[in-house]
Amino acid sequence: MEVLIRAARPGDIPQLSGLLTGLFSIETDFAPDVKRQIRGLSLLLAGTPGRACVLVAEQGGVVIGMTTLQTLISTAEGGPVGLVEDVVVRPDARGRGIGTQLVASIVDWARSHGLTRLQLLADRDNQTALAFYAARNWNSTCLICLRRRP
Repeated sequence: MEVLIRAARPGDIPQLSGLLTGLFSIETDFAPDVKRQIRGLSLLLAGTPGRACVLVAEQGGVVIGMTTLQTLISTAEGGPVGLVEDVVVRPDARGRGIGTQLVASIVDWARSHGLTRLQLLADRDNQTALAFYAARNWNSTCLICLRRRP
């Protein structure tokens, strides 16, 4: 059965939240919180067109993967760049190229919207994810991620 990569719709949010629950359960910096995930996804989908992109991989009417990108303005680049925040495929659908299709689609979206750089965060202990990105020409940087709550 064919996999369709398409823009997410509000009706997809419950399935997307389920995918994020799985993702956040393996990332040590985050904890699943369905209410927050639904709120965040709703904000992304309701935002200004061109400022964010949420794509889904759908097969047989079921969402089996997703990715999100948000645009930022980079002073280093002198223009818009993208932060890829989520890339996740259901465990039973992995290994079939769906993640590759999602990442290629988000890169195409970024190019078509004039973004000059993409960046993402991956859990340093998730060797499977790091190998996935390296095989698709994502490079490590010398930067480290820091965070705090205001």
